[in-house]
Amino acid sequence: MEAKRDVIIVGGGAAGFFTAITAKELNPNLQITILEKGKEVLQKVKISGGGRCNVTHACFVPKDLTEFYPRGKKELLGPFHQFMTGDTMEWFESRGVPLKIEKDNRVFPQSNSSQSIIDCFQKLVDKYNIEVLKNHGVNSVIKEDNLWKLNTSKGIFCSDKLVVTAGSSKKVWDLVSSLGHKIIEPVPSLFTFNIKDSRLTDLLGVSVPNATVKIIGTKLESHGPLLITHWGMSGPAVLKLSAFGARILAEKKYVYEVEVNWLSKPFGQVVQELHKIKKTNSKKQIALRSPFEPISKRLWERFVTTVGVNPTSRWADLSNKSLDEIASQLTKAVFKASGKSTFKDEFVTAGGIALKEINFKKFESKLHNNLFFAGEVLNIDAVTGGFNFQNAWTGGFIIGNVLAEN
Repeated sequence: MEAKRDVIIVGGGAAGFFTAITAKELNPNLQITILEKGKEVLQKVKISGGGRCNVTHACFVPKDLTEFYPRGKKELLGPFHQFMTGDTMEWFESRGVPLKIEKDNRVFPQSNSSQSIIDCFQKLVDKYNIEVLKNHGVNSVIKEDNLWKLNTSKGIFCSDKLVVTAGSSKKVWDLVSSLGHKIIEPVPSLFTFNIKDSRLTDLLGVSVPNATVKIIGTKLESHGPLLITHWGMSGPAVLKLSAFGARILAEKKYVYEVEVNWLSKPFGQVVQELHKIKKTNSKKQIALRSPFEPISKRLWERFVTTVGVNPTSRWADLSNKSLDEIASQLTKAVFKASGKSTFKDEFVTAGGIALKEINFKKFESKLHNNLFFAGEVLNIDAVTGGFNFQNAWTGGFIIGNVLAEN
């Protein structure tokens, strides 16, 4: 049998490295081993944010920050009072990774490269002699004489404390389930809407800055930028809906109707505005330019032709009925969605270990002492924008402090 470690961390990802480094900085005598099933570590960090790594989000009030988590909102409030977004920024910057806040409040390395985060972790792992073993998939976990015994593809390991940060891996969830924990069945969380509709054809890349998007027949509603893509709709407004509606949309087998208000204005107000525009532009062609600043000329012309109006017609030729129909397209256009597409290369799930089984003061199992969880292995997920990483940093920091004390 291999020599006993103080701590074994299953999963060579963001939460695992953050946990190990935090613990070692506070208690250099700890013997910590990270077991990674693959041949590389920190792969999700590498591809996140389009290869730039969206480290966190510039939201500095714990209660406000929890609003971005469809699952985990209540549980994360206390932990965020211990380690927050500002703490994350200070942590990385004090360890040689300058950060920047972009206009949408997402936080990235100034280098615009996720490699800066990976290099930081690797440097600290080397500095503190944290053992990282690749190609070590865990096949079974048992507790024996207050020790954790892990049977891996490369042999048996044992430790006093076990930390699981292996993300949304079914194999790991099965291992956790074997220890008595309940697993909430995972479903996709961040995804785009697949919509085939002539109104969107050939409008790839067209966007509006503040649309209101609803799922018809539910209470789901979101506001924000909306982007037309090859396969339908994406952008923050859509991705937020996909996160908060993850379970509802899964139950619908991803067949549902989407209502879009492209202007986020009431129907009646838009009708009045169109009548004023008609009056002041009576001799001009309808599709010469978009009368609404957020709507591009191409998208405006598509709405006009959709209701059967010739785009070369003059405003004076528009009937009241046509004005109403255009206003309807602008404020309550309905699209049929069928299926989903993964957002970029990242795959976020709603599901994981039931939160009621975790003591969030320590991120420790309520069923077993000295068993800890952080990151996406828990039934916690967030909208896009750096929030899922913040959950990983917060959990890793708190667990690291607990490990260092014992």
